[in-house]
Amino acid sequence: MKIDLTGRAAIITGSTAGIGRATEGLARAGAAVIVNGRTQARVDAAVREMRAAFPGSDISGIAADLSTAEGASAFVAAAPEADILVNNVGTAFLRDYQGIDDIAAIPDADWLGLFQLNVMSGVRLSRHYLTRMVASGWGRVVFVSSESAVNTPKEMLDYGVTKTAQLAVSRGLAEAVAGTGVTVNAVLPGPTRSEILGDYVAKQAKANGITPGQAEQEFLRTLRPTTLIGRFAATDEVANMIVYACSDQASATTGAALRVDGGVVRFVA
Repeated sequence: MKIDLTGRAAIITGSTAGIGRATEGLARAGAAVIVNGRTQARVDAAVREMRAAFPGSDISGIAADLSTAEGASAFVAAAPEADILVNNVGTAFLRDYQGIDDIAAIPDADWLGLFQLNVMSGVRLSRHYLTRMVASGWGRVVFVSSESAVNTPKEMLDYGVTKTAQLAVSRGLAEAVAGTGVTVNAVLPGPTRSEILGDYVAKQAKANGITPGQAEQEFLRTLRPTTLIGRFAATDEVANMIVYACSDQASATTGAALRVDGGVVRFVA
């Protein structure tokens, strides 16, 4: 299968590291790509790296805090048009769960902050770009959710809630643009060697005097024992699914929750 996105303009939010950064496959397929991050320094570094990797490609960057309405407004003012929107930006608070008191101790600021970044960033950008995609008769929107959307983690309950919300938003938007040539999907990664989880594993390894590889296996054993691949996914393994969902070849895939979870979730639907 050869994916050709020549002439398409793609936005990848939260793309200075992790899964978003690995979604550079859109540039490899010929799309003009806009990189996004919170700081200009990280955006500039990612743009330099991608331009070096794909000489001649149209790659630019916009620094904006998409957890705020003001940041989203500034972003769309700088990039008013797009054919592809990958709503990847997000974060999580990984906690050592000991009991219900840990859930009770999650402050309102954590709940609201995660919702603003993980959910509302995608809502704000989607409502801007979708109208333009529908008018042109072609478009792709992908929400990067998580297996935590359907396998709610007690150690990250607030995060799981935001990822479930993303599924509701993506399905609802897919219904709203039915028959227009625009598709909306969600991708559900499992444990992945991203920046956030990688940092957590490194800290656990140091604290317990073990290697990062051993810490990764301990994470899976205690928190994701149903994994079928027995390892964390690489970011590009997740990004490959995102790129496919953005392609012409994926024109019959919409309203879907596409799992790249390593088999963690124990149902077949």
